[in-house]
Amino acid sequence: MITKDCKTVMYCAGLMTVLLLWFFVFAAEMSIFFLLRSVLLIILSYIAMVFDINTKRIPNALVLVMIFGWLMLMALIILFNAENGLRFLSDSIFGLLTGGGLFLLIYVVSRKGLGGGDVKFMAAAGLYLGFAETVPAIFYGTLLAAVTGLILFILKRLGRKDTFPLVPFLFIGIMITIFTK
Repeated sequence: MITKDCKTVMYCAGLMTVLLLWFFVFAAEMSIFFLLRSVLLIILSYIAMVFDINTKRIPNALVLVMIFGWLMLMALIILFNAENGLRFLSDSIFGLLTGGGLFLLIYVVSRKGLGGGDVKFMAAAGLYLGFAETVPAIFYGTLLAAVTGLILFILKRLGRKDTFPLVPFLFIGIMITIFTK
């Protein structure tokens, strides 16, 4: 019998294979920084998605790992190219404020209709995406979630009080944003 942990490892292995193929196909067309940032964000977002699907929670430890990974990446960028590093730092802060701020506003206004883990996840993802990519990632992800929710509601598979995980849709929004850049 395959356990949940084993399935998660299998899914992660599959994702890593796809990312490696992507690396070899597109690596010549992108900077190493963009590649590292994208791969790190995709892996961590994928793990968040698996957690959200299985438990409807995003662990604080995962969000901290996302922030720590971003800090390490930021240190490398500043070390090798200080000018671009400072520009990326300011863009990342705007991404954090946009992703986290918008979701925090929705969290407060909707009286916790949105999960706190979603707020923290999107703030951390905003660090990686920056302002210009956070907005489309949120747009694509929430649009897909809304359409899915509406379809499930019409099919009577989802009631007014029911919830479903948002991070899988945000993950798709992040992937669309990264792969269309």
